[in-house]
Amino acid sequence: MQPGNKSRTEAGATEIFRMPSSDATVPDLMARQRPKHPTLTIVKGPQTGGVFELDSSVITLGRDPKNSVFLNDMTVSRHHARMDLSGMGSGTATIEDLGSLNGTWVDGAIVSSATLKDGSTIQIGTFRMVFHTNARANGAGV
Repeated sequence: MQPGNKSRTEAGATEIFRMPSSDATVPDLMARQRPKHPTLTIVKGPQTGGVFELDSSVITLGRDPKNSVFLNDMTVSRHHARMDLSGMGSGTATIEDLGSLNGTWVDGAIVSSATLKDGSTIQIGTFRMVFHTNARANGAGV
């Protein structure tokens, strides 16, 4: 290169950077175990990293310790929401708000009831959770 001439990079040209698919900075919270049942993973809130294995057809969520999913925070109603997993054999799961004060949010929208799919985000109070069906590779529900 001659003096005074700058390469495209030196001149401030935009370069493309691609993140490797196996990005070590993003932890796979479920890498060690593959549950047989659907799960809720807390990705934001007081219990971040917590994983609930949903092993019955009806799951209750709320601040009351008797709930299937106990979310210990004042932003959560005692009996906040209910999930129906009885249709998981055909790939269907639903969530219903039980008249909570702060509402139940699915994929960014407030809902009275909604169908859940693998990867749906659920916001209850300060808790943001991700729902996983944990369906087997052949497509069969668990």
